[in-house]
Amino acid sequence: MPSTPHRALRGFLALCTAAGLASVAAPTAHAAPGTGPTAVVTMGDSYISGEAGRWLGNSLTNSGSRNGTDRAWTGSAYDPSRVYGATAGGCHRSDTAEVKSAGAIASSLINLACSGATTENVIRASQGGQAYKGEAPQADQLAAVAASHDVELIALSIGGNDLGFADIIATCAKDYIVWYSYCHDDQQAEVDARIDGVMTDVGRSVDEIRAVMTAAGYAPSDYRIVLQSYPSPIPRAAENRYAESGWTRTNTGGCPFWNADSTWARDSLVPQLANRLKGVAAAKGVQFMDLRDALQGREVCAKTSKQVTSTVPASATTSEWARWIDSQSTQGLVQESMHPNAYGQQALGRCLALVHAQPTGNHSCKNTAGAGASGMYLAAG
Repeated sequence: MPSTPHRALRGFLALCTAAGLASVAAPTAHAAPGTGPTAVVTMGDSYISGEAGRWLGNSLTNSGSRNGTDRAWTGSAYDPSRVYGATAGGCHRSDTAEVKSAGAIASSLINLACSGATTENVIRASQGGQAYKGEAPQADQLAAVAASHDVELIALSIGGNDLGFADIIATCAKDYIVWYSYCHDDQQAEVDARIDGVMTDVGRSVDEIRAVMTAAGYAPSDYRIVLQSYPSPIPRAAENRYAESGWTRTNTGGCPFWNADSTWARDSLVPQLANRLKGVAAAKGVQFMDLRDALQGREVCAKTSKQVTSTVPASATTSEWARWIDSQSTQGLVQESMHPNAYGQQALGRCLALVHAQPTGNHSCKNTAGAGASGMYLAAG
C-alpha cells in the first residue's frame, strides 16, 4: 500500500466509474406462467450483480493468491473471467452473485443486473430506457426470460447509482486524504436534493417490471417482486478498529473516512435510503428486503473482523465481507471497492433464499456474529 497521500488518491478518484455484470441468455423455447423451467431473476446494479465477488476478504499481500483472497489467481497469473465469466471488466456478474448463492430455489437462477446500472437501464427501450454496456435495457431482457421460463420471483436492487453512491464515496475519501475536511454535510444536502426524484424512478422501474410480466401473460399472483436496500460496507466510528488520525485507515485498512463521515454513512445515509426504498415497495405493493444491517460487524475495518494474512486465513467467520478501497490500485479494479465480496454475496444469497421462502411481508436480513452465510436470519422488516 502507498505511503503518500498523492499515491493514495489515485485509486479514489476512479471510484466514480461504476462496475458491472453480464446477462444470461434465456432459452429459446416458449413457456408460460406455470410452465417451463422455474426461474428467480435478479435485476439492477452492482450490489446484486456480483461486483467484488473475486475476493475472499482483504489482504495487504500483493503477490500470488494474496494469501488466498484472490479467486482470480490461476497459480501463475490472474484471470478475472474465472469469477466474472466473459464479462470481466463489464457488468461483473460473478459466480457468487446473490442469485447464484441462493441455492436451489428455482431451476434457473438468472442474473440480469449490471454493475453501474441506473434506473434508465432497467426501463424498456420503448419507454425511454437506455442500453448499457452493450446490453438491452434489463426490462427488455426480462421479457425474453418471462417468455421462456416460469418466473417466480424478481429481486431488484436499484437507485444507488442514480443517487451518486460512487461520487459520495470518492468525495468522502478525498476529503479525508487531501482536504482534511468532512463530507457528510455537503453530501447530505446533495442526497436530500436528489432522493425524491430517485425514488420516483425506482417506482417506475417496478412499474416496468410489472408491465413486462403482464404482457407475458402473468397475473400479479403468479410471481413476486422483492425490492431490496443496500448494506453498509463501512462501520460506524465506534466500531472501526483503526485510529482516525494518521494513514492507517488509508494504507492498511482501506477505509479512508473520518469518524463523523463514517457514522453518517452507516447510521444516516444507508438508513435514509433503506427507509425511502421501503416506502416505494409499500406504494407499489411489492415485498421489501432490508439489508442495511446485513454486513454488521463484517464491514471493512470493523473491529470484529480481521484482514487476511499468512497466519490468519480467509474465513467467512472472521474475514471482512466487503471489498476495501485499494488505494494503490494493485489488486483488481477500483470499481470493486465498497461492494460485498464473495463472503458478503454468499450471505446476501442466503437472505434471498430466506425471503423466497416467505411469500408475504417485509423482512430485514441480519447476520449472526461468528457465523458464515448459514447464520443469516430474517427479522420483521
